[in-house]
Amino acid sequence: MTLYDRLAAVRDEAYRDFQCRLVPNIDPDTLLGVKTPALRAIAKEVFNGPDRDAFLSDPKHRYYEENLIHFFMIAMIPDFDACVKATEAFLPYVDCWPVSDQATPKAFRKNRQKLLPHLEKWIASEHVYTARFGIRMLMSEFLDADFKPEYLELVASKKGEDYYLKMMIAWYFATALAKRYDETVPYFETRRLDEWLHKKAIQKAVESFRVTDAHKAYLKTLR
Repeated sequence: MTLYDRLAAVRDEAYRDFQCRLVPNIDPDTLLGVKTPALRAIAKEVFNGPDRDAFLSDPKHRYYEENLIHFFMIAMIPDFDACVKATEAFLPYVDCWPVSDQATPKAFRKNRQKLLPHLEKWIASEHVYTARFGIRMLMSEFLDADFKPEYLELVASKKGEDYYLKMMIAWYFATALAKRYDETVPYFETRRLDEWLHKKAIQKAVESFRVTDAHKAYLKTLR
């Protein structure tokens, strides 16, 4: 059975219609309508099967779901250097936010300090989803014990008008307000971000259950 056959066997037309609305920037003809749990199961099967290397060696796919499977498989690569190599080969082909956002390689989480220079390079990329992935990984891995204040500046300095890039920057700062409020709030007191990002990040922080009521009240005064 081919990969397409596996996907076609579990496709859901109603879910496909939902995905078309959720990811409006890609060709609807590339969407099959397969739910994430099924995609993760297929990715695990392919990763543990004889076709793994052939699949990962060709990052250019026809279907959105194949791209998700590709990144889910990359996330399973245990060796850090091999995982980075596979990630960098695939990132230029990422064309939408769900593919950028759903895979978190375990090898990255176990090697944060080795990962950091790669994140800095990816964030600097002009390719929207490479930069978005870099910011997301910085958000998920470097707002806790390994946090440094300069990481806030790294994201604040990222320029670009693409909606999906700006939404990730806003998400990063909203999460930073939840986890690193004291270091992050000066960026809003001094209006360090552009107006859209400033308001969107505050909106997301105010909507978050992780931000205290007192902090939410103060952030509302900074809108």
